[in-house]
Order: sequence, then structure tokens, then C-alpha cells
Amino acid sequence: MKNQKRIKNRSYFFLISFLFLTSLLSIKTLKKVNPLDIRISGSELFSQNDVVKNSSLNFPIRLIFIKTNLLEKELKQNLSLKNVSVNRELFPFGLKVHLNARIPIAYGERILNDEKILGFIDKDGIFINKQNVDEKNLNKLTIQVFGWQEKFKKILSEIFIAIENYELEIVKINFSSDGFLTVEEKDLKTIFLGFKPNLINYQLQKINNLKYEFKKNSFSKKIHNIDLTNPDKPKIKVFKP
Repeated sequence: MKNQKRIKNRSYFFLISFLFLTSLLSIKTLKKVNPLDIRISGSELFSQNDVVKNSSLNFPIRLIFIKTNLLEKELKQNLSLKNVSVNRELFPFGLKVHLNARIPIAYGERILNDEKILGFIDKDGIFINKQNVDEKNLNKLTIQVFGWQEKFKKILSEIFIAIENYELEIVKINFSSDGFLTVEEKDLKTIFLGFKPNLINYQLQKINNLKYEFKKNSFSKKIHNIDLTNPDKPKIKVFKP
């Protein structure tokens, strides 16, 4: 009898504990999240206020109603981030937001609504707004990108990879309003690449080969510009003696 009573009391205890915990969790999920309940990790550049301002959510908002996928997407887009993860937490209560910022490797300029916007470009060709960059990463930037558009991301990424793998010293990349690509290389000067993004890797190989050949005989000092719009038939314009 004593054992049965003990088992019965234990069952009541677990039932009451379960109900209490369930009620506590329910209350917690219905509690409103304030900006001070947002915990940020991964970057010291952004604040709780940045999370609130760059979200369509209206804070304070009940924890259970926070759409983490939507918030991740909005923060990644609006703050030019590489990765974002958002988790709802009960203990401690609030939102845990981990931000992975992009690292700039070039200065950038884009045109939006006929207005020039200055910023930076990362290795993936993504444009980063000025306010979303840590200034300590800007000391060694030597490349400038003009005329950035979303559709040029892949081309830029290929150029940055080539700079890393070859001995190219490209200091300027320019896209005209209609998409004509021109680059400036330290030794080879102005190089016209044209409208065909599918040729970019071949053109970059050609640039690398030309630089190697011309540096051997100091011919690069005579170059005014190079036309590689047809990489199989390079046209080289030299300064007149």
C-alpha cells in the first residue's frame, strides 16, 4: 500500500510539475520581446537598434509571433550581411541574433535613382553600404569599382579570383550604363573587355599572359590601351614616339 501511495504521489508531483512548466513556457512565449531582449553576436558593428530598424517587425512583439526566417532575410538584405541566424529563446528570454558581416576588398560606386551611392564590394561581388562596414577593414583597399549593378556580381567575383591567383594588379573596374566593361591594370593600363561576361575568364587569362610577356621586354611602358573585346585578336594601342 505504501509503495502504491508513493507511486501515486510521485505521479501527481510529475503531473503538477509538467503542468507548471507547460504554463510557464506558454506565458514566456506570449511575453513581448523588447529591443533590450535582443542579444547580438558575431559582429560589434551592429546594435539592437539596427536589428529593429532594418526589420518589418513592430517591436515590442510577442516572442511566439516573431518570424525568424523573415527576420533573417531582411537583416541579410538590409545590412549587407553574409549570413544571419535568429533564434527565439526562453531562458534567457529574448532573441539571439548571430551576424556574419561581409569583408570589403574594393571601393564601390553604384547608381540608384540617378544618384551615386558610395560603398564597398566584397569578394563575392556584393555591394556593401558604407554604414555596414567596419572601418578597420579599409586600410589596404586598392581597387575601385564603378557602375555596380546586381547583375555584375559574378563577373566581379571572377575578376577578384583572378587577381588572387594571377599576378594582376587591377586597380579600377568600370561598368558603363549599358554594361560595357573596362578595367585598368597597373602595367597594362586601360583594357577594354566589352559586353560578353561569358568570356571573362578567358580574357583574364589573356591579360595575365600579356603582362608576363610585356614585362620581360619592358614593352608595357609603351602601352596606351588594349582592346580584348575579341580575346583571340587583341588590339594594342601604343603611345606615339
